[in-house]
Amino acid sequence: MRELIKDEVDFNKSADGLIPAIIQDIETNKVLMLGFMNEEALNITLSTQKVTFYSRTKSRLWTKGETSNNFLHLKSIALDCDKDTLLIKVQPDGPTCHTGTDTCWGEANNEQDITFITHLEEIITQRKNNPSDTSYTSSLFAKGINKIAQKVGEEAVEIVIEAKDNNDNLFLGEAADLLFHYLVLLQAKGFTTTDVIKILKERHQ
Repeated sequence: MRELIKDEVDFNKSADGLIPAIIQDIETNKVLMLGFMNEEALNITLSTQKVTFYSRTKSRLWTKGETSNNFLHLKSIALDCDKDTLLIKVQPDGPTCHTGTDTCWGEANNEQDITFITHLEEIITQRKNNPSDTSYTSSLFAKGINKIAQKVGEEAVEIVIEAKDNNDNLFLGEAADLLFHYLVLLQAKGFTTTDVIKILKERHQ
């Protein structure tokens, strides 16, 4: 996937100057809809940060959400290898389809559990690269690798203690704490769960 370089988009491959734009939820990775853009629609999308298409039936520009308020807020755009198709990742305000469904295929746009882990890792990365004085995660990175590793060790001990009791809520709470701090430790070492999964796959063969 290539990040968008606006001048590289080839609008001349079709007689009407339109190229397909695939719309994907940035958090769930669910494909929400397919629309078409001309150069003007792309420029408006980039300037307003709200996805705008060219309607082939109405022969005019239209911003998704202009009547429903279910806008598609732009998060990223990528250009395919042939330079004539866009992959646009968005944060939707509500249902995307005009029928009221989450997607134009009638699918529910629910975040899968494993997808949430990826989303959480992205947030951790943001806290690492853009520290905030009010962020607990940023404070961990500020304290350095030794403190983060120590925190993972403390959470590991706590989950072992709770595993010996019968309070499921406390056990799951400690499990969540351990997983979160483990993700932070991976980031501090320059890795993600993808690197760990790769090792697991190799061992599984």
